[in-house]
Amino acid sequence: MSKETLDETWEHFRQKYGVYLRLLEAMPEDRLGAHPIPGMRSPAELAVHVSGTIVRDIMEGVAKGEITADESAEDATAAKLGGKAALLAFARECFARADAAVKRIGDRELAAMVPTPWNATWPGWLAVLIMGDEFMHHRGQLYAFARALGVEPPFMWSYGDNAPEFRPAAATAGA
Repeated sequence: MSKETLDETWEHFRQKYGVYLRLLEAMPEDRLGAHPIPGMRSPAELAVHVSGTIVRDIMEGVAKGEITADESAEDATAAKLGGKAALLAFARECFARADAAVKRIGDRELAAMVPTPWNATWPGWLAVLIMGDEFMHHRGQLYAFARALGVEPPFMWSYGDNAPEFRPAAATAGA
């Protein structure tokens, strides 16, 4: 993966993240701490895992050369956030930090071996791909949670309905 490919991949991911934010917005606030599927994280815990550990921590880790995520703090973070507004602010802040990290990542970081807290070392480009896979896997869990909680989730490809900063970039003239 080159920096050019990363930037193209991130542009598409930005739009997927916008749908994810709309999915979080659709969740009933009084059910964010519920466990609609026994043995799995609550929607709030899952959102902290996705936004913090998966998106923010992996992308910042690729940029700095080491992923230092701490999954043991996720449940406490979710509980501390409390309501939906704080959870959405957390999700947006995590994306902003990941986005800033992506701007610092170049070909050298993508080729470098990146230690992780998961007893693995990955090339930076692979960490980016794993982040995307994990994001989509957990976003699917949230879709199942939404339906279990009686919520119609947003259409997964409805990027044009995202907040302006997560909509598709305008096509350039002559492209």
